[in-house]
Amino acid sequence: MSAAPAVEAIDLVKRFGDNVAVNGVSFQIPTGTIFGLLGPNGAGKTTIVRMLTTLSRPTSGTGTVAGYDIRTHPEQVRRHMGLTGQAATVDELLTGRENIRLIGRLYGLPRNYIDELAAELLTQFSLTDAADRPAKTYSGGMRRRLDLAVSLVARPPVLFLDEPTTGLDPRSRLELWEVLRALVRDGTTLVLTTQYLEEADQLCDDIVVIDKGKAIAHGTPTQLKDQAGEASVDITLAFAADVQRAAELVRTCASEVHVDESSRRLVAPAKGLADMTRIAGLLADNDILVDDLGLKRPSLDDVFLHLTGHRAEENQPDSDQDLAPEGHR
Repeated sequence: MSAAPAVEAIDLVKRFGDNVAVNGVSFQIPTGTIFGLLGPNGAGKTTIVRMLTTLSRPTSGTGTVAGYDIRTHPEQVRRHMGLTGQAATVDELLTGRENIRLIGRLYGLPRNYIDELAAELLTQFSLTDAADRPAKTYSGGMRRRLDLAVSLVARPPVLFLDEPTTGLDPRSRLELWEVLRALVRDGTTLVLTTQYLEEADQLCDDIVVIDKGKAIAHGTPTQLKDQAGEASVDITLAFAADVQRAAELVRTCASEVHVDESSRRLVAPAKGLADMTRIAGLLADNDILVDDLGLKRPSLDDVFLHLTGHRAEENQPDSDQDLAPEGHR
């Protein structure tokens, strides 16, 4: 018998007047995984999170978090989840340590335990050196890490993250990714909304693609990319004189070859690394020098373009509503 999902959405619908922000979205999330809701601004991602975290009541449909129904047992849902919205909500006048202690006291945790937990979380999120500095002196990445640490004070088994890396520089984003991976290794289930295709590709075990309030695709990053077409071998030759001879050789093991003589480039469809290795060996055996050769798979951006006719980063009218600053933790 399979284990119950950590989170389940069951035909969720949310209307704001005549606007249908979410239209019949369903999915299941296994425990200890990172699940991605991927889509552009206004797709309905935040609205789905609001419903699953009991900040907004579904127009119809329901869902469960840690086995508790979001409609009939909202208090139990809140006890078993954490939430980090798009903007960090820490108190900037308090230190990092004081922010964690404050939330611990609000939960009614024993003072000795709070002190131990604060030290542990500050270490876990690489904030020990800044623990006793006011949060207003923190960088954007440090504030985001502190926001996550505060969300974990009650040790929730499920953590919802709405656009967690928005506004972060590339280095801070990579650091936060490592923190999120560590949380999952410790058993936390993460529900991540993002419009960053690379982020979903790097982090998520499973993805639902959302567009205009509907779930239009579901699968692992690899499964989704397979929907956008085959991989290809991309070859750049060292010498223009070898282009035609190389093209003839590649055609012996590929259905078609696209040739660009001006850039000395050949592109041929491939099913995987075995095809790339075969083509590389064929060129080497015939003394054709190569400047660059690689296997290119469709990206998640290619998937989104294939599914919707537009790229994920293209802005749409914003049907999502921001998470309330005082959202439940």
